[in-house]
Amino acid sequence: MTTPTRTASGRRFLMCRPTYFAVEYAINPWMDPARPVDPMLAVGQWEALRGVLLGLGHAVDLIDPVPGLPDMVFAANGAIVLAGKALVARFRHPQRAPESGAYEKWFRDRGYEVRCAERWNEGEGDHLAVAGMLLAGHGFRTAASSHAETTGHLGRPVVGLTLIDPRFYHLDTALAVLDDEQIMYWPGAFSPASRRRLHSLFPHALRVEEHDAVRFGLNAISDGRHVLLPTPATSLAARLAAEGYEPIALDVSELAKAGGGPKCCALQL
Repeated sequence: MTTPTRTASGRRFLMCRPTYFAVEYAINPWMDPARPVDPMLAVGQWEALRGVLLGLGHAVDLIDPVPGLPDMVFAANGAIVLAGKALVARFRHPQRAPESGAYEKWFRDRGYEVRCAERWNEGEGDHLAVAGMLLAGHGFRTAASSHAETTGHLGRPVVGLTLIDPRFYHLDTALAVLDDEQIMYWPGAFSPASRRRLHSLFPHALRVEEHDAVRFGLNAISDGRHVLLPTPATSLAARLAAEGYEPIALDVSELAKAGGGPKCCALQL
């Protein structure tokens, strides 16, 4: 069987240096404030991720970190961005709520058509664009009632997917977009109805094993050819290589202590 040839396309991302990164509270099952965190190591891992994106020819814009907002490094949660329009997140937990103002200002200052979400909506963390639609996770952070607002501002149909495992509290921890038509996901993160919906829409999707999913293997960044994913997801990397993708393993172990991986750190513009 011939291995498919994959083509990369240039992307632009927004990232936030983890200057103030810490685990000071627990708002997902991965966070433990009693577990030691090395802020300098987190910065080094983030710099390595940024360096790989730049080395692949992608553009990276930066938003200034804000003291007292340790999770702001997870820029993908800050908004959903399509065709010059930005829907700024409304965070469910009060610890992250002030991030919205920083992201709103960044987008307004750069001429985006900005709307701030009125209902719980955690940005690209729960919204992934593929095949002319937005796959939208709900159940933990984003409210299903937000979908109409998302469609209204961004002009893209929304396909709701119910997340049922609290370890996979955002869609981008349970599903990744590989190219314009292909995704990979762990079925166990989704309700039976959502699994059926995904199978109907993407019958040839890569179904990932739980042992790779819990290593944040699905919190991956793909440009259509290169797939950046955490180092421990070794068997998933091998599967991607067999499908013609080029996996790039990254150590994001420090950032994972807050429940994030490569994709959480990069909001696609």
